[in-house]
Amino acid sequence: MPPPAARTYDTAAGPPRPEALTRIMLRPLASSLPLGFFAFGTGSVLLSAVQLEWVPLEQSRPVMLLVLVFVVPLQLLAGVFAFLSRDGGAACGLSVLGCAWAGTALVTLTGAPGQPSAGLAVFLLSVAPLMLLLSAAAIPGKPLFAVLLMVGACRFGLTGAYEAGGATVLRTAAGWVGVALAVFALYGGFALLLEDSAQRTVLPLGRRGRARTSLQGDLGHQLDQTEREAGVRRQL
Repeated sequence: MPPPAARTYDTAAGPPRPEALTRIMLRPLASSLPLGFFAFGTGSVLLSAVQLEWVPLEQSRPVMLLVLVFVVPLQLLAGVFAFLSRDGGAACGLSVLGCAWAGTALVTLTGAPGQPSAGLAVFLLSVAPLMLLLSAAAIPGKPLFAVLLMVGACRFGLTGAYEAGGATVLRTAAGWVGVALAVFALYGGFALLLEDSAQRTVLPLGRRGRARTSLQGDLGHQLDQTEREAGVRRQL
């Protein structure tokens, strides 16, 4: 059997560039944002039910247990698939929210019902500015998600202020903000679910910039600058 022929190329043009030889494989995934919005809305309702005393204080632990077994896994699952979908901003926001729910639920489960916790206050007051930063990063492309994070930061701030020894009115205010946040999250989740099913915007979401062209643009818009994304480039 003769030896394989050597690879040849035009010496005048030089060797082929890596772009001509490289293929990047992408796996289509369903959007995880509807799941994240729905989980967040459910968690807001459960926490508001405790803060507004819609359930007796002795029943606060079962409510927090529901947050831990229902809301937290769904929120973190949505965050993982947002990373796989190449949306780092949404992935960070969903993951932070999931861990924030987990921390709040565990502290409430292990503490005395109805008693403020200084440790929880420090945690919530630390998470609130982080959520504001995530909200600011989401404004250029996903203003709906940015508003969700912004209002969530206010809610965590009010709750943290109460846990730090603030007046009861702060807890009540946080509860009602949570109710409004739940309604907003359910709308966002429903609108995103319709959009993902129809492959077009059905209810207003306020997409802008690359978030808009990612839905309305062609394949070239989806693959633009793929070589610079995490997982393709050499370093994060």
